Amino acid sequence: MAWRSFLTNLLHTPLRRLLAAWVELRLIEPEPEQLAIDRHLPTLYVLAHPALSDVLLLENLCDRHGLPSPRSRLDVGQRPLRACLALPAAKRRFGRRSSPTPPFTPLIDHLAAHPEDQIQLVPISVFWGRAPGKRFGLWKLLAADSWPFTGRLRRALAVIVNGKNVELHFGAPLRLSELLDTRPSAITNRKVARLLRVHFRRLRTRVLGPDLSHRRTLIDGVVTSPTVKQAIAEVASAQGRSEARIEKRAWRYGREIASDMSYPVLRFMDRLLEHLWNRLYDGVEVQGLAQVKALAGAHTLVYVPCHRSHIDYLLLSYVLYREGLMPPHVAAGRNLDMPLIGGLLRRGGAFFMRRSFKDNRLYGAVFNEYLHRLLSRGHPLEYFIEGGRSRSGRMLAPRPGMLAMSLRSHARTSLPGTSGSGRGLVFVPLYIGYEKVLESGSYLKELKGLRKRKESPLSVLRVLGQLRQPFGRVAVNIGEPLHLDAFLDRHTPQWRSQRALSRPPWLTRAVPRLGTELAQRINAAAALNAVNLVALVLLATPHRAIEARLLARQLRLLVTLQRRLPGAPHVSLPEGEPEDWIARAADLGFIERRDQALGELVLADAAQASLLSWYRNNVLHLFALAGLTAFAFHYNARLRLAELHDLVAPSWPILCRELFLAPSASLEAALHAMLETLADEGLLESWRDAWQRPRGQLEANECLQLLGRLIQPTLERGFLLLTTLLRRPSGTLSREALIEQSRQLAERLALLSGLEAPEFFDVRLFDGLVESLQSEGWLWQEQQCLHYGQSLERAARQASTLFDPALRQRLLQITEAR
Repeated sequence: MAWRSFLTNLLHTPLRRLLAAWVELRLIEPEPEQLAIDRHLPTLYVLAHPALSDVLLLENLCDRHGLPSPRSRLDVGQRPLRACLALPAAKRRFGRRSSPTPPFTPLIDHLAAHPEDQIQLVPISVFWGRAPGKRFGLWKLLAADSWPFTGRLRRALAVIVNGKNVELHFGAPLRLSELLDTRPSAITNRKVARLLRVHFRRLRTRVLGPDLSHRRTLIDGVVTSPTVKQAIAEVASAQGRSEARIEKRAWRYGREIASDMSYPVLRFMDRLLEHLWNRLYDGVEVQGLAQVKALAGAHTLVYVPCHRSHIDYLLLSYVLYREGLMPPHVAAGRNLDMPLIGGLLRRGGAFFMRRSFKDNRLYGAVFNEYLHRLLSRGHPLEYFIEGGRSRSGRMLAPRPGMLAMSLRSHARTSLPGTSGSGRGLVFVPLYIGYEKVLESGSYLKELKGLRKRKESPLSVLRVLGQLRQPFGRVAVNIGEPLHLDAFLDRHTPQWRSQRALSRPPWLTRAVPRLGTELAQRINAAAALNAVNLVALVLLATPHRAIEARLLARQLRLLVTLQRRLPGAPHVSLPEGEPEDWIARAADLGFIERRDQALGELVLADAAQASLLSWYRNNVLHLFALAGLTAFAFHYNARLRLAELHDLVAPSWPILCRELFLAPSASLEAALHAMLETLADEGLLESWRDAWQRPRGQLEANECLQLLGRLIQPTLERGFLLLTTLLRRPSGTLSREALIEQSRQLAERLALLSGLEAPEFFDVRLFDGLVESLQSEGWLWQEQQCLHYGQSLERAARQASTLFDPALRQRLLQITEAR
């Protein structure tokens, strides 16, 4: 035995050195320093399958980080056991699959005889490249690490080809003694192996994703599915054409839709995007990804980010790939399926959809079936519930299409006996926050009325021309995941009994609730940064100019409010001090700093102010309650808590709906906490049983006014709409007429007051206000006209005391003149 060990070491030493010189570990998870290994206990490393390259790689890593050596031997039983072993692979003999006996029996017998001893098992997974498993493909046959275990030749090629793209994942250490019971050691042996195999399978699913069919095979399965076959027959009958001709059209739709994820393209995109981010941004900060990794192996994930830029889906796929997660299949608009760019996106995982296909029965059936097959097989998905990019910077109202299709697919998948039953679907909300977005200039033009420019390869070249500009940092924040089964059980418990229906009645109630919940969770993970903080303060000034000293104080106040009373649970705050944030905004070109004899001033011209409004709107919801509380003291010097509550209570639900905020459990308790916080910051003071503006403190009063002006445009927009509505008797205005008259009134008021904010009279915001009033029961529609009651009139009269009397008089004059 000694000579065999000597020969093994003689062979392994040069191979280890060669491997150390060639291989680069792109990802080690978790970092060895964070691994919860007790270095004083005997340690057994367990590999998913036998591979010399994995053993040598692990030996190098353990030596480098001072971990227990895999070359050591555990003194158990009559023969010492190596500290690194692999689960034996199943073999086929005479057409039958045999499962070899797991190798843990000596350890189990030793612990049974010596219960005072401890042995820890550490699962090790090594990935040489990360190819999504496909049943066909030259690359899979040659070198890529995919779902089927590799042979010796393929593994040697994998080491050569993928030596610079290797991942090593440590599992949580497992105390073997905790798994022992009174049952025979053979049963415990199989139990330990089963636990380890489940861990390896889930991790492999998380990193590689489920097995992929070849694109042609997948499309063939879609077209020949019963639902698409039925649609083909119906369309052929309705149009008087042969089914064969309609089937060809279905094939064409399938090719138009389906992605063709390719591992070489994923690697190319990874290198390309790494270079792009280094040129564009100062860094990408990711927060909350640990909870996604914990879910990825056993659940089907649907990523639902906010949509602010074309960069969003590239950025998210890059982040997930870099962090050891399988990049999702991304739903992209058909407008992006253009020459060169479309093919690259398709091989990176994008599948393309038309903007609307409700009138195309066949296309809808093909798309629904394709989406169902992705979800039922457990592939991670990504789509934007807003439908398109937000030109105003706000969270847009969720569109029902993809959510409804996902819910129908989940209902089909969860039927007993189906292949996907038992695998939960989890929505992962994400907030992507930019210090400077690539499309800000085009958004500004579109808000001013110019038509959206059609995407083309030339537009990509125009973007590349901006690479020399600074774009700051990017934040990717993971919100609270939403488990779909639990959500449906809570809101529509009848879904389980009706899930076999193709169009179940609970769907019309569940989809809007789901969209609102996801939008709230996205907003709850917002990222505060230097630009949106400066925008919040500077745009609250009357003339877009402020003293640098006062700006710094107000910035510090906003961050303090978020620390003490966070507007959302997963918000991230910027590093550094207010002076650093001001300098950052200036470096990115959003503000001008001007030295004066009496102190530095910070200013923004009209163009800068219009751009800053987009960034302010990203995070305005975080300060809705603080702004509403402060605004109540603009024209009310002193208020009791009950008076404040009565004053703002009608407006608060409307604000929550417009800004996608989760309403407080108790508005009165939230207001009391906010009053105390503002008093601690010196912006209010307590007087007997009431609260009032601080007397004789000009700067504190100015800070309170700036805080209140954050929410002032939103409140004034609602007041404009109510003024327009209540000037006419109930039942005399249609919804469309109310929205258009309110928009015209807002536009006129903005021009008269010199307000450079096109979004102030954005028709979509007025449409959302009407919908919110209807949802809250203030308005209802009969015979195409809107009706209201005395309760709305009383609430409007009470809320009018919040506003400047001069504004009320001007609105009265404009509406009377109309």
